[in-house]
This record gives sequence, C-alpha cells and structure tokens, in this order.
Amino acid sequence: MTERWESVVCAESAHINVDECGAPEKVAGLKLLTLATPDGKLTPELIARHAWGWGDEHRAQPRIVSITQTTELGTCYTPGEIAAICDQAHQHGMKVHLDGARLANAAATLGVPFRAFTTDAGVDVLSFGGTKSGMLLGEAIVVLNPEAVRGMKFLRKSAMQLASKMRFVSVQFEALLGGDLWLRNATHANAMARRLADAVRGLDGVQVTQAVEANAVFVILSADVTRAAAEAVPLLHLERAHRRGPLDDVVRHD
Repeated sequence: MTERWESVVCAESAHINVDECGAPEKVAGLKLLTLATPDGKLTPELIARHAWGWGDEHRAQPRIVSITQTTELGTCYTPGEIAAICDQAHQHGMKVHLDGARLANAAATLGVPFRAFTTDAGVDVLSFGGTKSGMLLGEAIVVLNPEAVRGMKFLRKSAMQLASKMRFVSVQFEALLGGDLWLRNATHANAMARRLADAVRGLDGVQVTQAVEANAVFVILSADVTRAAAEAVPLLHLERAHRRGPLDDVVRHD
C-alpha cells in the first residue's frame, strides 16, 4: 500500500509499532508516524496531527492510516468511529488499513456483521485473524479496494507467505466462517474476559486499566501480588511493561 518514501499513521500502542521487531521499516521501507492515545484508538483529531506535508521532500509522505480492531489495549471501535477515520483519510487521498487479528471479537461485542465496520465504513484493506478466532493456522488479507494495493500476489510470494498446502489453511476458514463458529468462539472468549475482570476488580493490589470490551484484560499488579501469583502459578506469563513504570507488571489474558 506504500511507496518507500511514504508513511503510516498509527497509535503508539499499535502492534506494527511495538511487536514486530521493526518489520514495517525493514521490509516495507516505510516510516511509522505514531500517536499517543490512552485507549489505543485513533480519532480524526489525532490523525490530523500527522496529516500534512504532502509534496515536501523533507517529510515522509503520509499515505496510510492503520487501526486495529479490537485495539491492542482491548478496546473496540464503533462503526461510526471507523467511518469517521476513513472519511478523513480519504479526503486527504490516504487509505485505511485495518489490523483485524480480533475482528470476530469486535463483531461479537458490537452485535453487527463484519461489513458494518469494514466495507460499509470505508476500510480499504484489512487482515482477518484466523488463529485468534480458533484456527490452528492462517490469517487472510482482504483487499476491499483493489486500487489501494499493487502486486498483491507478488508481494505475498516474495515475503515467503505463500503456503505450499494452502488448501489446508483455506478449509479452516470455510469451517470458521461457513456457519456461526466464529461468533460462538468470539462470544465465549469475550465472556471469559469479562468474567475474569469481574473477579479481580476490587482486589487489593489489582487495577484493571482498560475497559473490557473483547477478549483481553489489562491489569497492573502490585509487587506483592505479582510475587504471590508467580509463587502460586509458576507458569503464569507476566509481561514487564516498561512504559508504565519499572515497578509495575501487566498481565494480559487472551
């Protein structure tokens, strides 16, 4: 979706910014223009801070707005919020990419079909997360606007993402999307996250930091709670969150 002199506007907490070991810059040769946001969600007002400088050879040209549904902080965009972002981006000649690793969880939360916050909202290209919806393997790139990309099949092959037994990946999507399996999986996962959040709220040394709108729960644990949890469950996965401070641990449940 980009040339090598172009840039992508995204949240500071976006997966492409914090979890991909610099892959967007290394593989695509682009620049990420990040924005701090307390809930992981971009807004037209935030995007406007980077939506300028076209034609200036000294500035990486803003080309794409990338959002995540649900966000990396577990929050969910409404169809109206995504439509507003798409309208603003398109007015500037930019395109919108949607990272949909948890797209099914968002649809279950919102109670709307996928198209309500993708096709109908104006998204140009999205990824659909099969693995986090219960598949053993597989993610799909969905090009809603063919004018937003070029050489898609060549890019896929040259990036070594063409599986030799693609039919074994594809049949999982048929099973997932052919009925309501995707919805049942997502609804159950969302319910378990809410159950966990309800159980830990109010406990001493435990602070739920984000609204639980899908299948993720973000908490800050005190040092005492972290130590007790690690002793009680040795395999508990604790992620150090330096951006929150060196003494705080964040536990994420998917």
